[in-house]
Amino acid sequence: MGSVVDNAVTVTGLQNGAPMLLAHGYGCDQNMWRFVAPAFVDTHRVVLFDHIGYGLSNLNAYSAEKYSSLDGYAADILDIVHELDLHDVTFVGHSVAAMIGAIAVRREPDRFANLVMIGPSPRYLDDPATGYTGGFSDADIAELLESVDSNYLGWSRVMAPVIMGNPDRPELGEELTNSFCRTDPVVARHFAEVTFTSDNRADLPGITVPTLVLQCSNDVIAPLAVGRYVHEHVADSKLVVMEATGHCPNLSAPSETVDAMKAFLGV
Repeated sequence: MGSVVDNAVTVTGLQNGAPMLLAHGYGCDQNMWRFVAPAFVDTHRVVLFDHIGYGLSNLNAYSAEKYSSLDGYAADILDIVHELDLHDVTFVGHSVAAMIGAIAVRREPDRFANLVMIGPSPRYLDDPATGYTGGFSDADIAELLESVDSNYLGWSRVMAPVIMGNPDRPELGEELTNSFCRTDPVVARHFAEVTFTSDNRADLPGITVPTLVLQCSNDVIAPLAVGRYVHEHVADSKLVVMEATGHCPNLSAPSETVDAMKAFLGV
């Protein structure tokens, strides 16, 4: 089976419209775009999918070797693009998927027209040697992975609401918790390690398409310094610091997210 089947691809919107490919972040699935995607169906061919191991994807297609780095996920993106014969793609990536998209764009820039990065982080670990602030220490990441190992469901119930933010809207944290808990624990543990130990800073200068960096004003996963770093290292980029807080503005602030995307794309 191809990636269109394995990744549970769904296509809506204008059949002949400019394609927009939306990629979800860690612990989520394509349902997380349900408040954003409809805003573009009148102007774009909207393509949604699930990373392998998430949502309705084919779990049998999962390989620890292939997905030992973000490159394996970027390969899936390019497979989808080729199988659907997409050109001039606007790639929208949330969280870790923003960097997955960056890798795909670097590999085949001729296939992409724009890149939208929502809460991106090229490296979650601080790097004192270079002065880079990622937001997490080595001890933080070690503790996180140990918690995922020992009690993934318990970790999900504690961490998902923290990641979501917006404590005055507990239903948002509950939704993210449920999404985390639906994920195969083995896949989730491996993807967590790949995500939080990745370093894709070197990929940023190689991004040659116009890029929007959407940064929440208070985000425990990708702090403001990270958004600024991405903007400073992607030549043709625009940084928008949103009023939204938390790490999932596609759920918590979809109108602000859509407005920023439309302003950037001119639609």
